[in-house]
Formats: sequence, C-alpha cells, structure tokens
Amino acid sequence: MLHKNPYVKMALTAFCTVAAVLLFYDTLFGSRFLLNVWRQLIAASMPVLYGAFLAYLLSPIVNFFDGAALRLRLAKTAGNRGRKVSLGVRSASILLAWALVIGMLYLLGAVLLPELYKSVQQLAGNVENYYRTVSGWVLHLLETYPHVEQWVTEQMNDYYATMNGWLRNDLLPQAATVMSIVSGGVFGVVRFFGDLLVGVVVSLYFLATKEICAAQGKRLACVLFAQEKVYWVLRGARKADRICSGFVRGKLLDSLIIGVLCFLGCSILDFPYTPLVSVFVGVTNVIPFFGPFLGAIPSTFLILLASPRKALYFVIFVLALQQLDGNVIGPKILGDRTGLSNLWVIFAILVGGSFFGVAGMFFAVPVCACIYSAADFLVSVQLRKKRLPVETEAYTGETPPDPAPARREE
Repeated sequence: MLHKNPYVKMALTAFCTVAAVLLFYDTLFGSRFLLNVWRQLIAASMPVLYGAFLAYLLSPIVNFFDGAALRLRLAKTAGNRGRKVSLGVRSASILLAWALVIGMLYLLGAVLLPELYKSVQQLAGNVENYYRTVSGWVLHLLETYPHVEQWVTEQMNDYYATMNGWLRNDLLPQAATVMSIVSGGVFGVVRFFGDLLVGVVVSLYFLATKEICAAQGKRLACVLFAQEKVYWVLRGARKADRICSGFVRGKLLDSLIIGVLCFLGCSILDFPYTPLVSVFVGVTNVIPFFGPFLGAIPSTFLILLASPRKALYFVIFVLALQQLDGNVIGPKILGDRTGLSNLWVIFAILVGGSFFGVAGMFFAVPVCACIYSAADFLVSVQLRKKRLPVETEAYTGETPPDPAPARREE
C-alpha cells in the first residue's frame, strides 16, 4: 500500500518540512500570510467563541435546573423512568437560566444606570470647578518651590515647540487617517455587539448539546492519542476545567459582590460619585492582584477633587474592603482554585497583559495555573520513577534527597 512505501513517507516528510520552513520564513520576513489568515479566522469565529464562553458560564445554572426537574420527575414516577434529561427539560432549563441572567441584569441596570447617569452628569457639570482646583494646587506648588517653576517652564516651552511642529507637519496631513481610525472604532463597537448577539444564539445550541459536545471531544481524544494515554488526557482536561471554571465564575461573582458592597458602603458614608466609583472598583476587581489598585487610584483622585477629607476616608474604606475580599469573600468563593503563588500570579498577569491587554490579564491566571499543574504532574511522575520524594519541602536542604530503596518482591 502507498502509506507503507518508504519513498512516499520520505516525500511527505520532505514536503511538510519545506512547507513549514516557507511558512516560518513568510511569518517572520514575508507578507505574513499565515498570520493574516489566522487573524481573519479568529475574527470570523468571534461569535462562536462568545457563544462558547457564555455557555461555559451558564452551564452550572442549566445543570441546576436540569437536576431539579429530574428529581421532581423521579419523585413522581418512583424512579421507574431513566435519568436522561429530555429535550423539553433542557429547553426549559436554558430558558430559565437566561431569564435569571436577564432579570439580574435588568435589576442591576434599573438601580445602577440612573445613578450612574447622575454621577456622570454631576462630574461634567463640575469640570470647570475641578479645573480651578487643580490649577490652584499647581500654582501653589510653583510659588512654594521656584526651582520647580523654572523646570516646568522649560518643559512647557519644549512641549509647545514639539506640539506646534506636530500640528503643522503631522496632524493636518494625517487627518484622513485619524477619521478612518475613529470610524473604525465605531464600527468595531457595532461589530462587537453584533457578534455578542449572535453569540447569545450560539450559546443556546452549545447548552442544548453540551453532552454531545463532550462526547465528541472524548471521541476525538481516542483518535489522536494511544489507548493507554486517553485516560490521562481526559483527566488533565477535567483538571483544567475545574481550574478555569472555578476561577472565571468565582472571580466574576466575587467582583459583583465587591461592587455591590462598595456601592452600599459609599452610599452609607456619603461619598461623591458613588455609582461611578463602585463601577470602577467592581470591574477592575476582576483583574487579580493589580485590580484593586487600578480601580482605587482613579476613584480616589475623583473623590479628592470634591473633598480631600472624604478621599482619605475612601482610601481607608477600600483597604478594609480589599482585606475583607482577600481574607473572607475571595477564599470562600475561589478557594485555592489555581494553586499559584503570588509570584506566578504577577508573572502571568504581566505577560498576559502585554500580549492581550485587559482580557489577557484576566485569563492569563487560569491558563498559567493549568500549565503549572501539568508541569507539576510531569515532574512528579519523573520523580516517582527515580524513587525520589515529590514534596517540595524535601528539597529545602543543601543536598538533594537520596532515592528510596527499591522494594523487594517476596
């Protein structure tokens, strides 16, 4: 047969090698055809990716309604019927899950959006007063420290010359480019909401056929891997699912709770711009480690413009809220889902943020946790083969531990 002919294998190997070299050269030095195709494929697949992510988030809610309907049916039939979820039950569970999500979003929007609009309107109305306040601070600083005034004057003169040259040489010739960027940004927002709407529809199909999708994934694993490795592949997939699902769903719930607590606390303490500040704190809390600081810094500056004393109180309140989140709420919801130390969390956030922005800062932590778990498993397997201990504490001494003696077979 052809696939057993050594010349055919050599020809296929040579063809694949040459193709890989050409694609590598084109990616680095040529027109980057493969990279452009990949970007186009990702852009076309965004509605499916959004739908898969929404289905992944809503899957526990659908499972809860499925279980409730199944228990009710078994109670009525005394367990004579099977445990398979029918199409009608699954459809009702999906509708109830989306109804619950839409209801929560409506309540959140009904409470938050009017107050948020008032805060933005109040902020826009006080821009002139805040400008005078900041100008007064700057003038007082310059009058107190004359050498700072001289340095600022020199910098302003340099900036003025640079800005004047930029306006004449760069801005006017590139006005068409700027307009295209603005129109592209508007189009990008419209496209995002369009993809999200299609993603909602796609999520319905994923939720309705999630068992079939899981079975197809197992079927594919049996084709791609040897029979003795399929168990470990599926075990690793379940481990990655526990890490990612626990972190993503738990972090979103934790951020929602922190945003609500911040809104209640700021309302009780009568801080200005409470809805706007709560949105900052709640949304940025999604980002691990750096999130609280990213939300607290602009919020503190915003309150500082209205009242320096309340800004100090807000800093104390945010520190107390983050302590509550880090020591009580976060561990209760997330637990030790990732198994990463703070050093690896910081590393994952920095790398993910540099490549993929804010989304990368959020998803980099569970991805890094999955990679860390797989690496730890492989290292443990190799240590067991060498009859060495797998615990990290055993390697804290100056010399590595000795292998355990081999067991004698009686």
